[in-house]
This record gives sequence, C-alpha cells and structure tokens, in this order.
Amino acid sequence: MTGMDQTEKIEITDDERTSSVRDHFGRLYNIMRVLRAKCPWDKEQTHDSLRQYLLEETYEVLESIDHQRYEDLKKEMGDLLLQILFHSVISQEDGRFDLADVIRAINDKLIRRHPHVFGTTEVSGAGEVLENWEQIKMNEPGRKSALDGVPKYLPALVRARRVQEKASRVGFDWGHIEDVWKKVHEEIDELKEAHLKNDPRKAEEELGDLLFSIVNISRFLPANPEDALRGTIEKFIRRFQYVEKSFRDHNRNMKDASLEEMDVFWNEAKQKSL
Repeated sequence: MTGMDQTEKIEITDDERTSSVRDHFGRLYNIMRVLRAKCPWDKEQTHDSLRQYLLEETYEVLESIDHQRYEDLKKEMGDLLLQILFHSVISQEDGRFDLADVIRAINDKLIRRHPHVFGTTEVSGAGEVLENWEQIKMNEPGRKSALDGVPKYLPALVRARRVQEKASRVGFDWGHIEDVWKKVHEEIDELKEAHLKNDPRKAEEELGDLLFSIVNISRFLPANPEDALRGTIEKFIRRFQYVEKSFRDHNRNMKDASLEEMDVFWNEAKQKSL
C-alpha cells in the first residue's frame, strides 16, 4: 500500500485554515526566491555559510519556549522556517531537490512511520508507538544500527539521551533505576581514583562515564538533562548577578570579599527564589 493510498483511507481534507496556510506559505516561498535573485547578500549564501544561522535560530526558538514567550516563539519559528526555505531554494538552483521534494519526503515518512494511524496496525500506547517507529526505521534502506540517525553535532547531553533512548527501544537498558544509581556511585568512585592517581586523561574518561550514567538516571526520573542543566545555568546567572549587584550597592569589590561574605548574598538570592 502506497503512502497516498493510506492517506486516502483517513480522508485528509482541506479546510479554511489549510487554505490560509497554503497561501501564506506559498507567498513566503516566492519572497525567498525573489530575495535569492535580487538581494546581493542572499545571492552569496551557501549551505555552509547558512549553518551558523540555522543553529542560532534553533536556539532562539528554544529560548522562547524556555521563557514561555509565545509571541517571540511565533517570530522565532518564522525565522527558523525561513532557513529551511533558504536551503531548499539553494538546492533547487543546484539541481539537487526543491521544496516540493522536501515536503513530499516528510509527508511520506510520517505516513510510513504511523501505520497505527494511516494503516491497520494496532498499538496499546505511546511506548509501543516508539518501538514500532524504531523497527520501521531499521527496515528502511541504509539503516544498519539502531543508533543510526543520531546527529554527531548534537549537544553532548542531548546526544547521550537520544543514544540511550534508541538502545532501550531494542531492549538494551537497565531494568530498574536502583541499578543505575549503583552505576552512578561506581563511576564517582572510579573518577576519584583517577584523580588520586593524578591521571588527567583517565579522569576525563571517567568524568564522561559519570555524566553518561547521570543522563541514564534522567531517563528513569524522568527529566530532560539538557533542559535541567540549562535551567541550572540560568539560575546560577541570576543568583550570581544578584551577588554582584549587592556588592555594588554596598560600594564593595567582590574580589576583596571572602567566600563566606559572598555566601550571605547568595543565600539571600536563594531565599528570594531567584
């Protein structure tokens, strides 16, 4: 059964909102083509030169979500969408593929990987959906490992989480969180041992093992390690800046203060829930 045949089964139909999206999306695509043809800066861009902007726009979307600034999120998502269109137009000019190919590919993939929606497969819940998803991916051409498809350039915490999740979906996982806690403490002991032996290279390796085991803990809690660390960094910045301001208000230089004196203002920041 082809993707189109499956789509017809559930009668995906247009409505007023769909028509509006199509009109605005088509206008944006045409604007991008005009810019590419007539703007000197846009003309010069390549896939490589745009890499930094794609990454930057992605992080700006994440920041808007973190701070629940939804009006900003609307704008940042538009900036991210523009990057996708930009790359598509460049590829069209190079004769590789165009925007229609990009959309057709994701349409087909969504239908192929959701047989419980577009086909006859039955599932008992979200967990089984993910298991089926990984199995379908493994049957696709070019797939040799359950870990294929995890980008190497992901932030390390995100990549560790994704690798662990994919391994777990084929049964390679800890049975209980208690086992993972034991592993964490084991890795802490090994890190201490490497440090006591004054072996920096081994200490770095053991530190990596410890971080990897902590990411494993995050899956069982459950919590997102990247979000957790990003939140802690933001909290540290807020509290540190409070300490800085407090010393300025007292006409003192932090460099002349003891750690105990700094802790007084740090604890004030904690009490204020900063």
